Amino acid sequence: MEDLEFLKKTLPDKHANLFAKIDRSQFENKVDQVSMRSNGFDLNRFIVELFRLTKSIGDEHTFVEVDFTKILPIQFGLFKEGIFIVGIDSANASVLNSKLESINGHPVSEVFARFKEIIQDGNPAYFDDRLLQHLNNPVLLNGLELISSDSTASFTLSDIHGQIQKITLKPVAGKHVGKLNLARSGGSLLSHKKKSNYWLDYNEDKKILYFNYSECREHQQYPFAKFSEELFPFIDKQKPEKIILDLRYNSGGNSAILDPFIRKISASYLNRKGKFFVLIGKRTFSSAVMNAVELKRNSNAIFIGEPTSGNINHYGEVRGFSLPKSKIVIAYSTKYWESWKGKKGPLKPDIDVQYSIKNYVEGKDEAFMQVYKN
Repeated sequence: MEDLEFLKKTLPDKHANLFAKIDRSQFENKVDQVSMRSNGFDLNRFIVELFRLTKSIGDEHTFVEVDFTKILPIQFGLFKEGIFIVGIDSANASVLNSKLESINGHPVSEVFARFKEIIQDGNPAYFDDRLLQHLNNPVLLNGLELISSDSTASFTLSDIHGQIQKITLKPVAGKHVGKLNLARSGGSLLSHKKKSNYWLDYNEDKKILYFNYSECREHQQYPFAKFSEELFPFIDKQKPEKIILDLRYNSGGNSAILDPFIRKISASYLNRKGKFFVLIGKRTFSSAVMNAVELKRNSNAIFIGEPTSGNINHYGEVRGFSLPKSKIVIAYSTKYWESWKGKKGPLKPDIDVQYSIKNYVEGKDEAFMQVYKN
């Protein structure tokens, strides 16, 4: 098949080191196996096979970047009690916060197993994050044979009383579920109250300054340098007793953007145990992990939350190329980032947090509770 031959030749040439975790013969054999079976595949199954192939490479920045045009109007969150609906189209708003039991009759345990075939799971946080990103994707659900077509999907749910209910959804146009007008829970959490690459909130009663940094990207109308220049005079004036940097929702970008903050906070009176807290989690990835690692190594911050989905040392600086026939984009790494020599796996918190759906719905943030305790 033309696409697979192109992939077999092009990806090793362009990737910084494609064979760091898989040798060339293994890679070529896997491509050939897909090619031999591919005549019987529709596009959705072919996409799933590409996912399975890129998983075997073992690089979280090398992946299938399909421009999906179908998204189911539903969004899930993973909590210690299971997977729950945290966003849903308004017609089904009554099932918000319900627990997912099965998809088209396939129990959650089977759904996990199918997705583990195509998503790296060596770092559980990476798997959890990508699973949540893909559970509303009918193309992948169909390619994994969890639903019979990509035009409809049925979800079996249980509410807080254990009552079972089933809903059937049809996909809508849109690349990202965040652009859909969904009914959502968790809106009373401080971390969900604003949408911007970076923003502040100050609790005068507790004298805690909260800094949400959700994207390593400049805001066009509000450059980070200006934000940082305003932040530290505010600190000098208000003299907060604690500062929280929230990286839990940051999937990366340009790690250098946060440098002015890192330099200034390192020289601040807040750079002491019990005064500076960094929140990390399963959505903390790529450049955000690099920022977290720098703070871990060079500040006195206490880290709270969950392990990061991104590894401390990793391949990155992503580029992409299109397969000639399907036009599917394959993203690949062009550089190796060694942020902390000798370290393996994700950055782990000093204080682990397990999030509860009950607290989420009630607007209670377990990470903040730990800040208050410390």
